[in-house]
Amino acid sequence: MNLTGNTILITGGGSGIGRGLAEAFHALGNRVIIAGRRKQALDETTAANPGMASMQLDIEDPSAIRAFAAVVAEEFPTLNVLFNNAGIMRAEKLLAQQEDLADAEAIVATNLLGPIRLTAALLPLLQKQPAAAIINVTSGLAFVPLVYTPTYCATKAALHSYTESLRYQLKSTAIEVLELAPPYVATHLMSGAEDPRAMPLGLFISAVMEIFKTQPTPPEICVENVKGLRFAAVNGRYDAVFNGLNAAMADVH
Repeated sequence: MNLTGNTILITGGGSGIGRGLAEAFHALGNRVIIAGRRKQALDETTAANPGMASMQLDIEDPSAIRAFAAVVAEEFPTLNVLFNNAGIMRAEKLLAQQEDLADAEAIVATNLLGPIRLTAALLPLLQKQPAAAIINVTSGLAFVPLVYTPTYCATKAALHSYTESLRYQLKSTAIEVLELAPPYVATHLMSGAEDPRAMPLGLFISAVMEIFKTQPTPPEICVENVKGLRFAAVNGRYDAVFNGLNAAMADVH
């Protein structure tokens, strides 16, 4: 993926990792559009980054996604990079769930169905570009789950699998399919912002941008902090990492 000369859409771009990526790519001279539910967060980000654009999007709503994609195609016809970054994470006590499973269903709609639907809606536009990229943001927890956030981890594991299939099906096109798997990063997703165990957001974004400079870009973008989770099974350490992670993070429960 080229680092400059792009028109980039980043969902969940008003805060956290999404905002960090948006600002990093904006600083390189790319045309960046951020999308999300919260207008205030979008407005604060664009105000701090003159020239950055924003659009509201309810990623849980299929009809809203289709309408959003139509507007994007009209207003940003050169769009060639999509970051499926928007996500929510909630602790769940599986022995004491709501009858309607509202939290679990919202997580699935946002973290899994949202990227699948938005990718499908924007794929015709991306195919028109001479070079394009789809980057799905998963998690180290796609590979070793945090048991207190079961649906979140399941959606990220599913998105990892979907990304591999998408990459294979698009291999004959000009669209790169990449996966960004963050470690525990200091954001407001759950309790990470104030947790000293979390990787500082600025350091994470800097490390990610260094990997993006590698050409060709690796299919999986993994900073050093996430490799223990990503390769736990490969290295024969899955049980030890699983037990250590969940013992260490019991306080999120």
